Amino acid sequence: MQHLSQSPTDRAFVQDPYPFYDRARETGDLFYWDDYGAVCAVSHAAVATCLKDKRMGREVPSEFAQPIPDHLAPFYAVEAHSMLELNPPRHTRLRGLVLRAFTSRRIAELEPEIEALCHDLIDQFPSGDFDLLTAYARTVPVVIIARLLGVPESRADDLLNWSNAMVAMYVTGRTRTTEDRAIAATQAFVAFMRQHIEDRRTAPADDLITQLIAATEDGARLSTDEMITTCILLLNAGHEATVHTLGNTVKTLLERDIRTANDKTVEEALRFDPPLHMFDRYVIEDCELFGHAFKRGDTVKCLLGAANRDPAPYPDPHHFDPARKGHVNVAFGGGIHFCVGAPLARLELRVALEVLFKRCPTLILTAPATYGDTYHFHGLEALRVHT
Repeated sequence: MQHLSQSPTDRAFVQDPYPFYDRARETGDLFYWDDYGAVCAVSHAAVATCLKDKRMGREVPSEFAQPIPDHLAPFYAVEAHSMLELNPPRHTRLRGLVLRAFTSRRIAELEPEIEALCHDLIDQFPSGDFDLLTAYARTVPVVIIARLLGVPESRADDLLNWSNAMVAMYVTGRTRTTEDRAIAATQAFVAFMRQHIEDRRTAPADDLITQLIAATEDGARLSTDEMITTCILLLNAGHEATVHTLGNTVKTLLERDIRTANDKTVEEALRFDPPLHMFDRYVIEDCELFGHAFKRGDTVKCLLGAANRDPAPYPDPHHFDPARKGHVNVAFGGGIHFCVGAPLARLELRVALEVLFKRCPTLILTAPATYGDTYHFHGLEALRVHT
């Protein structure tokens, strides 16, 4: 297996990781990334396989688990109930209960509300040059998830701040300051959600928290801690991905003088410049894949951004083609951990793009857009535009 070195904190790499992915893919389906000390799946075939193979999971086998530092205990106490971080059977039970509340019908019913919110935000666009991320992209998903959960959207700024601080725990090169902010945000977020869940136990409403309280499977219900973690996960994961994808997509379209969007545009945008570039899997059973013998406890890093630019399933992969047909992209993962919020994210992206270009047909970039210096998340620092 080829060993490659590339600092994930190098700014040039963060701005454009795709040339490195191309170089890595030329060596085969897998390569060893020296900077991470782990095997990476780089082809579409390898990433899709590792995401779905039941001999790999999201929990590190117990004998390989590292002790959690005392100062990080509150953060990992929340993670302990996250279906994103669990293997079956706990994952199966949690996901089943969440899906009973997070139904496709409930998501579809949000479309008029999302559209109205987008129009309201555009009505408030400032004249002259402004940051579209602040004025539009960051607000749409946090307000919608707040309404869906049934928490006050007047607390949107708090939700955003807590989410940003917690998500920073996953960024390469985090510091003790990053960790301290994440712990403070975790404790505030948990207290906030615990209060709202208790309120809904005595005063049910037409919202997701009430549905989560009522959801049962074989007589089992979600515990309060499980509901708190699920609500935090829905906000953190869904908000982060949607903001990045919306910003990345508008940048891509405006750079190509495209000002229309539909479902196909969303899918090609997710393929072309996805919001998450790396997703870890842990080997729970010895296996051989793509000529490499994996041992229990090994880490496999699935490079989603690389898989989506693989020329095997996507001819001319560096060309943005809204009419592209063929393989489904892996931006939302795959297998049993496929993103539960994907239908909502797709709906928000389509509606937000359609309304934006309908209302602002002359929208233009007013400054080069640069990506935040945070691999493996991939989103813009700002998106300066003029209507």
